[in-house]
Amino acid sequence: MMIYGTALLAICTLIGIAIGEALGSSLGVKANVGGVGFAMLLLIVMTTWLIKNGRLKPLSAAGIQFWSGIYIPIVVAMSAKQNVVAALKGGPIALFAGIVGVALSFAMIPYVNRIGMPKAPRHDGDTPTTQAGGGL
Repeated sequence: MMIYGTALLAICTLIGIAIGEALGSSLGVKANVGGVGFAMLLLIVMTTWLIKNGRLKPLSAAGIQFWSGIYIPIVVAMSAKQNVVAALKGGPIALFAGIVGVALSFAMIPYVNRIGMPKAPRHDGDTPTTQAGGGL
């Protein structure tokens, strides 16, 4: 059953790459434009549809999860390498913009990490400076 999840990922990848190639040629660019992004969106749509219809078995979902855990970081690393090469050729302003973008992303990690976490209960009369056992 795990092979079905892998097959679904492969089909979505092939369709996404075909869409990216077609979009690139229609725009006059000799490159794949967003093929991997289209593949990931198609995979999300297909898995959501299969889950809603009760057709995605747990082992198939495990196959999708396994490959997405490997595939997505590899694609991100490949595109990051291309962006660094382009930034170095583009001059210092492109390199500076990349460094600032990465620094801001790292600075946002603590804030993004807090999203969805339950807030600590606060009792009436508590102030941030009140400590347990401390009193007059």
